Amino acid sequence: MSDPTPVSLKTDETALLIEWSNGRSDRIPFGVLRDCCPCATCKVERERKMNREPESNLLPVLSVAETQPLRLSAMQPMGNYAYSIHFTDGHNSGIYTLELLFRLGEELQRVERENTK
Repeated sequence: MSDPTPVSLKTDETALLIEWSNGRSDRIPFGVLRDCCPCATCKVERERKMNREPESNLLPVLSVAETQPLRLSAMQPMGNYAYSIHFTDGHNSGIYTLELLFRLGEELQRVERENTK
């Protein structure tokens, strides 16, 4: 059997809604997508935080877009294996494979099941 593929992609106010060819439906909040961005810059930043490397003593300067609620501003297919997702905070370099999106949905469902026990 082939890997599941999206048959429907939609958004609501706070999340990406995916219906998969295997019948599963996922709701992935925009914040989760942004936090799991697979681009090189975000990977380095996550590693820095995991290694507890000290941050600079300077306060970060936020753009106006970064102070607004996070949303998707664009989502474009990349071949038949991934999507380029652009966020309203200006970040647009993440290429989200179908495998990553499927795993994120699976993990969110697992956490939800554990929290309802």
